[in-house]
Amino acid sequence: MDLKAAAEKLERDGYAIIEDFLTQEEVEALKDRMRQIVADVDPKEHNTVFSTTNQTRNDYFMNSGDKIAFFFEEKALDSEGNLTVDKQVSVNKIGHVMPHQDSTFLSTNPPKLIGVWIPLEDALKDNGCLWFYPGSHKEGTHNNRFMIRNPDTSPDQDAIIFTNSALEYDDAKFVPAEMKAGSLALIHGDVVHRSSANTSDRSRHAYTFHLFESQGVEYSKKNWLQPTDKGTFTHLFAQ
Repeated sequence: MDLKAAAEKLERDGYAIIEDFLTQEEVEALKDRMRQIVADVDPKEHNTVFSTTNQTRNDYFMNSGDKIAFFFEEKALDSEGNLTVDKQVSVNKIGHVMPHQDSTFLSTNPPKLIGVWIPLEDALKDNGCLWFYPGSHKEGTHNNRFMIRNPDTSPDQDAIIFTNSALEYDDAKFVPAEMKAGSLALIHGDVVHRSSANTSDRSRHAYTFHLFESQGVEYSKKNWLQPTDKGTFTHLFAQ
């Protein structure tokens, strides 16, 4: 595991892949734990569908930062909150994702957001691996597009809005990042990335989270996701 080389690639290209970050036993433990969590969930108590394009007013969504929250795939629930598909495939996952920057959704000053993405199954081109636009992080957050809490809190207004429209990107600029299960991708908050539809007969589950430095960095108070009255976000390392 060459961390120096990974840091250099992250700075140069906006992403870096670290092979064999987790052992097979650790991967299986994560998969087993997630299956247990999903099996225990009651969909009617977590009746929310996640969307990065049209997230309407929803307190469950807005206050999800300090708990295990479940967001379902579109069409996974009927009008009464009943599942229309098997529970294990109903929870929202990264599948077909349009080109985007994570900093659009979680902005910090200075920009210090890093995404961590660990496939729990081999992620290849046919089952929806990540694709990156190398070097695109050097231009900051494109078009000043941010997903924020709507300052207009009128009941008839959406709770979350985008400050600007999304840009279109030349598909030829993207390169695939095929990864073995247990590898780790470091993703700069400003690098443009996407994934294609899973056209295989295999799943492509992944464990992912975002982090930013807690000292000398301001987490935008306009971000859609804010700490609740229970306190701040979970720390990766103890202070």
